[in-house]
Amino acid sequence: MVRLTTSCLLTAGLVGAGPAAADTAGSGGSGGFGEVADVVEAATVVPVQTTGPADKRFNLVVMGDGYTAEEMPAFRADVEKHLNVLWSIEPFASYRSYVNVWVVEVPSPESGVDCDPGLDAPRRDTPLDMGFWGGCNPSSVQRLLTVDSAKAAALADLVPGTSGANRQVAALAHSDTYGGAGGGYATASGGNALSSLITPHEIGHSLGKLQDEYDYYARGVAGGTYSGPEPASAHHTLLSEEQMREQRAKWWRWLGEKSEAGGVIGRHEGGLYSTRGVWRPSKHSIMKTLGYGFDQVEREVMVQAISAKVNLVQAHTPNGAPIGADRAVWVDTLHPLGGELDVVWRLDGRTIGTGGARTIDLRALALSAGNHTLTATVSDPTPFVRDPAVRGSAALTRTVSWTVNRALTTPEDGAEDDAEAAFTGHTPTTSPVAARSVVHADTTHPTRGTLAVRWRLDGRTVGNPGNDRDLDLRSLRLSPGTHVLTARIAGTDAELRWTVDARPATGSYELSEPLRTVHRSGRPTEYVYDGEFTMRLAARDDRPGAVVSQFRVDGDGWYTYYGWPTDADAPFRFSPGGTVIDDLVYGKLGTSRAVPWDDATPDYGTHTVEYRSIDAAGNVSAAKSFLVTLVAPQDD
Repeated sequence: MVRLTTSCLLTAGLVGAGPAAADTAGSGGSGGFGEVADVVEAATVVPVQTTGPADKRFNLVVMGDGYTAEEMPAFRADVEKHLNVLWSIEPFASYRSYVNVWVVEVPSPESGVDCDPGLDAPRRDTPLDMGFWGGCNPSSVQRLLTVDSAKAAALADLVPGTSGANRQVAALAHSDTYGGAGGGYATASGGNALSSLITPHEIGHSLGKLQDEYDYYARGVAGGTYSGPEPASAHHTLLSEEQMREQRAKWWRWLGEKSEAGGVIGRHEGGLYSTRGVWRPSKHSIMKTLGYGFDQVEREVMVQAISAKVNLVQAHTPNGAPIGADRAVWVDTLHPLGGELDVVWRLDGRTIGTGGARTIDLRALALSAGNHTLTATVSDPTPFVRDPAVRGSAALTRTVSWTVNRALTTPEDGAEDDAEAAFTGHTPTTSPVAARSVVHADTTHPTRGTLAVRWRLDGRTVGNPGNDRDLDLRSLRLSPGTHVLTARIAGTDAELRWTVDARPATGSYELSEPLRTVHRSGRPTEYVYDGEFTMRLAARDDRPGAVVSQFRVDGDGWYTYYGWPTDADAPFRFSPGGTVIDDLVYGKLGTSRAVPWDDATPDYGTHTVEYRSIDAAGNVSAAKSFLVTLVAPQDD
């Protein structure tokens, strides 16, 4: 029997896959656990993050394979890490409230998965038959990690209200070996240092239809010259910057801006597995190098993709027949964490009302006889989108229309939503909210009149004109520490209470022993090395939840700290030319990134290293920094 439990897991991000999107529809592994029905019978569904009804949200369904009953705590810890990394990356950070997260737990008879780490490794009896080498296929590649799609689909179907149209399935293998795959069933090894960074990359494939920006297909083998037509991909082109501007094509609106992933948005050669002849927007981004975020071009695509899975208008006054002018009309909207949605009311094409209120009282309009058209247009003003076609699409703009006639009378009894004043939906109160997020509180809707929501912070009234269902905490400039936020329906005792966490996690660094340390007034501490050195980042928070640490070198893009590619517990290693691991170069000082195998020119000189942390609530700490000077070793 399937069990649905409300036991709580700490929330965080998604999971994903290997170096490129891969079809995981086939069965991986040797089986042995049983048929699909046996797997379903042993499953427990755990709601981890609930932001609304499943049929009105984008649902992330995470399942594990190869975790025994005794190892379930390890699975939950892997899920927490993967989720918090996802929420640290835009646009997932701003649109986290559009996503429900579910975990499906099925204890495995044996620990681990098939063919891990090699074809000569034993086959294991696990529920989802996950396996490396494309499911133990000698013709495949070691890091391709597949899952039995029939079993994965059956487990995902246990989550009520979800289907292939509104969910993403992610399977975590109980393994420390690097690997995964993309597609409708994204996979990743749960315990590898890099595995949580695969998640957003693979969602970029499966949800956003983004393409790989790698300039190679097989690692260690340079890609050739691209010879195809203008790519359909939104983030690849054959056009020059001048042609993009002239034709208003591809990413022309973002040209010249500092890239969110580092460098400047422009025209950088390489992508689609080709070294030459095709160009991408940024020097590096999440679709090229794990650890970075989406650049602006990719982020715009992902905002539309996430928003297309939901409806900005969650509910509204029924509009199937004409309504009278003796009533209030309302819309309930979604509530992104990154900013409030706009609502514009129009009567016969003329704007009425102010401030984006979710309710309009027709009794105040003194309508003339005859039919009138009332509309409410809900839109997302996010700065992440510049393309008018994207902003005007159904993903980011919705309009509801009513026919209004003052000759009609709204019944006094039995009218829709004439319930007692109460809150109907709100930002969860069970966990702290970040100091730079939007908190919301929706209410019932009386047919005549409107309900007002009054906000108070630490006992003081907070002004919030216009749309009183949302409060953007960024406008309050909260002092560091913990605050108490309340929302009350005016004239009633109905009240909600949140803890506001305005104290980011505290980050720290630990370096290997330098040649010398230099302290200068007004400058960060400088450490001098004549060879490789290591850096370990750590973070402490006064609240539960995994904390994500990030760093960047010389103002490049923020890069998620994960330890070392081969050992999550080892520190990150910098060196003049970097370290080659699986035909990629890691830790080349001056880039902080994994670079192609043939890009290892020593990078001496003084570099600025910044670091910061992102806690489970979403607070981002202020960046701190130190200097590293790398000098050429002296000959003996």
